[in-house]
Amino acid sequence: MNNRNKRQGPPAPLEEYAIILDYLSLGYVQTNRSKYKGNAIAQAIGRDYFTLFELTPKEGVDLEIQDAVFVGKGKKDKISRIAKLNFEYLTATSRIELDYAIRDVVESQEEKFVKFFNEAGGVSIKLHKLELIPGIGKKHMNAILDARKEKPFDSFADISERVPALTDPAGMIVNRIKQELDTTESKRGKKKYHIFTAVPRRPKQNNR
Repeated sequence: MNNRNKRQGPPAPLEEYAIILDYLSLGYVQTNRSKYKGNAIAQAIGRDYFTLFELTPKEGVDLEIQDAVFVGKGKKDKISRIAKLNFEYLTATSRIELDYAIRDVVESQEEKFVKFFNEAGGVSIKLHKLELIPGIGKKHMNAILDARKEKPFDSFADISERVPALTDPAGMIVNRIKQELDTTESKRGKKKYHIFTAVPRRPKQNNR
């Protein structure tokens, strides 16, 4: 049975802003991506839903790594073309910057992600959403559930203080988001669920 079109998460929502991960002023150098050879191109990640993008800047516009650019509906001041990008095609620079960009988003939206620790429930009878976070097993999950029953968490620091095993809650969220974005390996078990990102589309053959 061909289930390539089945999705296990919501459709990709629209992003308003994207963070530049890499800017290639002369375009890609690979021969199989000659369409953009010599033309400036940028790789970016959405600031709200972590959508990966390939962006073409407007003529005369230079972009800086980690800058935020508008990619939402309406007139765009810096970007002329927006396309979705698969994780496989991220440059080496983009993969390095990805960690910093995601962490900045998670830390700047601390309330949203602390709310996840306060409200996360089960995804099935045997599996809890908290267990989908790398580094959280049954023991840690139970400690989180017990702590939040007493009083909801109010910050990442509060989580670490009341559940000492979670020394870096923000980093754990970052790792989960990267895991969800990575389409280079098959998604089985806990990896098949998408709790912070939309399900990425598998790349088409020879589409570059």
